[in-house]
Amino acid sequence: MNATPAEKLRTALAGLLDGLPPKAATRAVERLIANYRGTTPTHTPVLRDREDVVAYAAYRMPATFEAVHAALEAFADTVPDWTPASHVDVGGGTGAATWAVSATWEGPRPVTVLDWAEPALALGREIAAANPELTGAEWHRSRIGAALTLESTDLVTISYVLGELTDTDRAAAVAAAATAAQAVVVIEPGTPDGYARVIEARDRLIGAGFHIAAPCPHSAACPIVPGEDWCHFSARVSRSSLHRQVKGGSLPYEDEKFSYVAATRFPVTPAPSRVVRRPQIRKGQVLLDLCGPDESLHRETVTKRHGPLYKAARDADWGDAWPPQD
Repeated sequence: MNATPAEKLRTALAGLLDGLPPKAATRAVERLIANYRGTTPTHTPVLRDREDVVAYAAYRMPATFEAVHAALEAFADTVPDWTPASHVDVGGGTGAATWAVSATWEGPRPVTVLDWAEPALALGREIAAANPELTGAEWHRSRIGAALTLESTDLVTISYVLGELTDTDRAAAVAAAATAAQAVVVIEPGTPDGYARVIEARDRLIGAGFHIAAPCPHSAACPIVPGEDWCHFSARVSRSSLHRQVKGGSLPYEDEKFSYVAATRFPVTPAPSRVVRRPQIRKGQVLLDLCGPDESLHRETVTKRHGPLYKAARDADWGDAWPPQD
């Protein structure tokens, strides 16, 4: 049986840690966590050298991959007849989003990864050798900001990078993506700040004439009141030995929270509604918190008397379209 992209990525990342002292990896990860949790945008690459990049890749790439893959799968469900023929990953670092795209849509395609950290690009190129669909990818150093220009492409991903940019550079990156792409997917950490950056990108994409494909069931204003809640989802990640070493604990997995928006230049039919909280399964009923097409958040109770819909509700997960699509 052929290995999946996720399995190939895990194998490649495990090989990176050979020769890197465990204490050095732990120190690098702890420093990087402190940087990424900071609230001040940086003007220099967070990833400074190979030790930083190896630690980051081994620690963060699996979570970034799973979050981006989950967002792309939800997007792909809304455009079943569309496959991107080309992909540009803005601020792609070691390339987790490129792996997620190849896991969502099979087949090789022209891929370009842009980042300002040369060590990250070099390692991304090295890891990509394990994935035949990415061996032809191009890795280019580029400042992500006002000077960014992109060639026309089907898909642009911007994942886990907007928080590192100034307000001006964030706006420029999203504007460049909107100018170049047929579809843009933005993924950020599932925190209130990450959600705020996603909403800002969403508004810019709508202003540029894009249609929201996911997760929202509409392109109108988000019904969430700022400061009271935030829209985010969850992806399960297998924990590596480095994860357990740094974080402690014994669980073989953790859940990566993320916020995202996927938008297209072409018309799209989004989900009728979206499950925006983990379903609550109770005796004889399932409670679903939904974002609906009428720009509202509401709870739907599905009981046994709903027949097949009840079974579907019991199988529903956080982030799914509702009702299930054929």
